[in-house]
Amino acid sequence: MRLVVVSAGLSVPSSTRLLADRLSAAVVRRAAGPVDVRVVELRDLAVEIAHRFTNGFAGPALAAAQEAVAGADGLIVVTPVFSASYSGLFKSFFDVLDRDALDGTPVLIAATGGSARHSLVLEHALRPLFAHLRAVVVPTGVYAASEDWGAEGLAERVERAAGELARWMGAVGAAGAAAVAVPGRAGEAGDAGTAGDGEVAGDGGVARPVVAEESAGFTVVPFAERLAALRP
Repeated sequence: MRLVVVSAGLSVPSSTRLLADRLSAAVVRRAAGPVDVRVVELRDLAVEIAHRFTNGFAGPALAAAQEAVAGADGLIVVTPVFSASYSGLFKSFFDVLDRDALDGTPVLIAATGGSARHSLVLEHALRPLFAHLRAVVVPTGVYAASEDWGAEGLAERVERAAGELARWMGAVGAAGAAAVAVPGRAGEAGDAGTAGDGEVAGDGGVARPVVAEESAGFTVVPFAERLAALRP
């Protein structure tokens, strides 16, 4: 599975990057299989993002980051809080993504700030943004104020959010595997057999199941089956 971490921290070292690293490490621990982690540091892309707005073309580093995000099985996004919302650099990066890049991608939202008073930035800014981008935002967001580092509660929130993202990544991976089926034509010449209910006959009459599968506590139903159920 491919996990991409987008960090919008500006300083070095950065509390935003520190939170991103803790979240990604927790996802790796909780994932059912191996996880390939890639970190996208937005401060390194600031100039190319600005050029993308002015000339319409993405530089090589920005294009590689966009490709990584679009191909991710799961996404962790972490921004510092500026003026009670996400940073302009953070928003600009997602403004220059392709419109459909995050369709159905599980996303864990997180933010850092100097005061706990800004914790609602997760709900009034980040969650609506990624809902608009048609991503699947996990229920638990993680906000870390200055006083949270080393205090009780942060580690538990990190683990809970990471567990949710790991489960969603596993479910999406299972859905992708279920959707890959060789379509056969039962009853036509060349078929050695017929498929039963919920199966598709392939070469040699081997039936391939396309019914719902259970994975990580989620019921995965192929899109074609759901669409057929809606038709009169």
